Amino acid sequence: MFEFSQYLGFLLFLTVLTIGFWLMFFLVSFVSYWVGGATWEAYKERRDKKKQEQQSV
Repeated sequence: MFEFSQYLGFLLFLTVLTIGFWLMFFLVSFVSYWVGGATWEAYKERRDKKKQEQQSV
């Protein structure tokens, strides 16, 4: 049926696949958090700049 080396190869394949999945999941969530935070900060800066311009006029 299967030899022990084939079984170890299959386990190694599953391990690499699982690690890759979780790494991709982490990176996608981290990048979306980073982009969302940068967008929010840019929005707040523009809003504050607009408020300062209205107060100085």
